[in-house]
Amino acid sequence: MLTERAKEIVALADEKMQDAAAFLEDDLKNYRVGKANPSIFNTVTVDYYGTVCPIPQVASVTTPDARTLLITPWERNMLAKIEKAIIDNNLGFTPSNNGEVIRCVVPPLTEERRKDLIKKAKAAGEQTKIVIRNARRDAIETLKKAQKNEGLSEDTEKEAEEEVQKITDKNIKTIDTLVAAKEKEILTV
Repeated sequence: MLTERAKEIVALADEKMQDAAAFLEDDLKNYRVGKANPSIFNTVTVDYYGTVCPIPQVASVTTPDARTLLITPWERNMLAKIEKAIIDNNLGFTPSNNGEVIRCVVPPLTEERRKDLIKKAKAAGEQTKIVIRNARRDAIETLKKAQKNEGLSEDTEKEAEEEVQKITDKNIKTIDTLVAAKEKEILTV
């Protein structure tokens, strides 16, 4: 039976690992894979009366069809700023401004771009696995210190280590699933 201190160490490791997986999931959403995805503008910023804001905070971003993004600014004077921000961010498509809305037609990905995106997704997955393994290592070191300095029993320490390993395996599997799903999405023409 795990003590409160052991449960605390295991929970902290689990939280770090889940945060890493959530970060990867959010990062993978920003990959442009040939389909219109409004979240691609979450990292594109514009100057809004002296404050730097992402496009979704100054405009409505919708997808009328699978290949088109429609940006409707809440203030018409933001049109030019949003259009310039999209061009400056080199997202791979050219915005067209009709005076009321900005349309961005998402071009299909080239084979070379698909391979680059897959490589990038796999590298991000590996980086996340390193973060997860580091969290495991830190938790195990903390458990060993707790056994040595805080009177945690050897059995409890071993049981907690096994629990940390189970959580690590689960999170590594989650990362593999996320990367595989993104790879499949990238390869889908």
